Amino acid sequence: MLNRIHHTAIIASDYERSKQFYTEQLELKVINETYREERDSYKLDLAIGDAQIELFSFPDPPERVSSPEARGLRHLCFEVEDVQAAAHWLQKKGIETEPIRIDPITQKAFTFFKDPDDLPLELYEK
Repeated sequence: MLNRIHHTAIIASDYERSKQFYTEQLELKVINETYREERDSYKLDLAIGDAQIELFSFPDPPERVSSPEARGLRHLCFEVEDVQAAAHWLQKKGIETEPIRIDPITQKAFTFFKDPDDLPLELYEK
């Protein structure tokens, strides 16, 4: 019954900073941006392959534990052709990445980086 992941939703502490990170640094395409006056909230729909990221702003959102071993959603992962090339691309944009590791189960390369709210993001080799 389930076909694929349609979207992932992210609530930003600083909407403009996160919007710049996802659209300018990660170069995700904007599908639509909506201001919802009744909630004093923006919703930005971003294209990533055949899925989407919904970036939200809300007034004073509570902090969430984001360390990788916390309960709940662990991280968001992006598939890439070449992890080393993708990590270098991020580093040229001033985005720090962890050292590249090899998944002991799949033997695929991967690394982590963080968005402006310290959300763990992963690059994983195709």
